[in-house]
Amino acid sequence: MEQRIKGTTGLLALIGSPVGHSGSPAMYNFSFQHDGLDYAYLAFDVTEEEMPKAFEAIRLFNMRAGNFTMPCKNIAAKLVDKLSPAAEIIGACNAFVNDNGVITGYITDGVGFVKNLEINGVSVKDKKIVVLGAGGAATAIQVQLALDGAKEVNIFNIKDKFYERAEGTKAKLAEKCPECVVTVDDLDDKAKLEEAIKACDILVNATIMGMKPHQDVSLVDKSLFRKDLVVADTVYSPEKTKMILEAEEAGCKAIGGVGMLQQQGAVNYGLFVGKEMPLAEYQEFQKGIEVGFSEDDIIGLNYEDAISTIKEAK
Repeated sequence: MEQRIKGTTGLLALIGSPVGHSGSPAMYNFSFQHDGLDYAYLAFDVTEEEMPKAFEAIRLFNMRAGNFTMPCKNIAAKLVDKLSPAAEIIGACNAFVNDNGVITGYITDGVGFVKNLEINGVSVKDKKIVVLGAGGAATAIQVQLALDGAKEVNIFNIKDKFYERAEGTKAKLAEKCPECVVTVDDLDDKAKLEEAIKACDILVNATIMGMKPHQDVSLVDKSLFRKDLVVADTVYSPEKTKMILEAEEAGCKAIGGVGMLQQQGAVNYGLFVGKEMPLAEYQEFQKGIEVGFSEDDIIGLNYEDAISTIKEAK
């Protein structure tokens, strides 16, 4: 990494809190190196209250682009200069592009999530889907599911500030996607949640439960898992959450959040640099980490030498 950073290197960033667990810097920096692009992607731990200062930094440092993560997606939508149509409907953005000082916010969580399901052989069309959560990523997923033809989207969230947003999402989708039935219920209503899960085709966790420091938490009792249920998580660190592990044990088709991150990353990469992300090559790079190489062993090599080294070791 140090070998390729120069005085001309453009800066991209992940902004949110926490960000120390994120796989985004490794994915984007690998892709920049692979494509010979003079960019570097860094993660900055920024709270919701600090976001106005973060935007001052984006403008001051002329950051090319980047991502917003929890809990900053909603406030980011209020601070950008423009929003994509989907981001405007949702009221949140997870990606931005700075074109000559004009910052446009985008939302790509939902597209990445649905693409990850498709890659794993799961279609959302005409399906009954339960989504746990009503934050930025959850809302993007709910909207995308409806747009892509889901029969029902049942939203469950605790009665916090996001519950009202979920009701707003329901109202917007009733107008934009009237053929999709959307409901909103209290996550603490265990009887209603159990009833919905028993009737659904796909169950989605779009909360932070399962992520550190909540890695020992699952919002769903494992007795509700069954072999014909698809269980998907948006959490990607750990790669397999407690919910995913218990779903696998029950014989469900279980889909973790890593693929969503990668597919979302591919969409973002196109926005950032106008190129197709070298996702297959990055996955090969990740296999090198899995067989025992450290990132330091590989990152200093050029792309061809790194992949050759990995393949020889397998």
